[in-house]
Amino acid sequence: MSGAVQAGYAPPTRPEPPAPGRRWLRWLVPATVAWALLLAGLTWWSVRHDPPTVKEQRTLGQAVPVVDRAVGRLVAALGDDAWKLTPARVAQGCRVTPLDDGAALTRGVDVPVPAGSEHALLDRVARRLPATWQAGVATEVGRPRLRADAGEFVAVDGRVVADGLVRFSAATGCRPVDNPYADLLPAHDVGPELTAALRALGRPSPDVPEWVEAPCPSGGLARTVSVNAGAVPASLAALRPLGSVMIDRPGTYAYRSGSTVVLADTAGDQLRLAASTGCAG
Repeated sequence: MSGAVQAGYAPPTRPEPPAPGRRWLRWLVPATVAWALLLAGLTWWSVRHDPPTVKEQRTLGQAVPVVDRAVGRLVAALGDDAWKLTPARVAQGCRVTPLDDGAALTRGVDVPVPAGSEHALLDRVARRLPATWQAGVATEVGRPRLRADAGEFVAVDGRVVADGLVRFSAATGCRPVDNPYADLLPAHDVGPELTAALRALGRPSPDVPEWVEAPCPSGGLARTVSVNAGAVPASLAALRPLGSVMIDRPGTYAYRSGSTVVLADTAGDQLRLAASTGCAG
């Protein structure tokens, strides 16, 4: 039989190869299954080995001791500088999840310094904080700023809030609220240092001073007691015989009496007096 093709007869053809699109679809199903198995495995591992996040388990009540210890560390790092503890602030209504409200706690320390020495203070404190905090100072928007991590999702911050005033803070971020945060300290009197300052300025002793405390790293407590002492006086010169002067500038006067730093703040139209005792060593 000859190899000639008869007229009107089409030669047999081979099956067409699958289109590239069909070949990709053929791999899609097993690839999807493999990806789902990988995600399931990672989820299983995370649940059993990864630490919990703030939103999942660590409440505001659990964070309070960490914040308190962080503030004590900051006080210890300040050494002989003038400072005062600021009252705790609780911001409510933040969102832990799209469905759950929470609250955020912040505690702090205000440090008046000579204008121009703010960066040096932040650097000095950063060097004295625990190495595990990984504290560092960088320039942000033209101002030096300290950032550190005290652990347990508590952030430590130090920034210049005004010329000659540095504010350090320890903050929890938004947390589930287990118990309302309240000041459980017993009532205190004004104390001898503020009593002497009030007497020198001719001001009466208030009935309810404000006390703030933080635990020191080596034991004991750092504390600040503060009072509103009425309208701003014409002069703070009456305080000079009470101790060694640390800061003397318009609006701010600080002196040391023994182990206590007394700070007079005349910003605004009210005199604010604070006496602070730090951490030993």
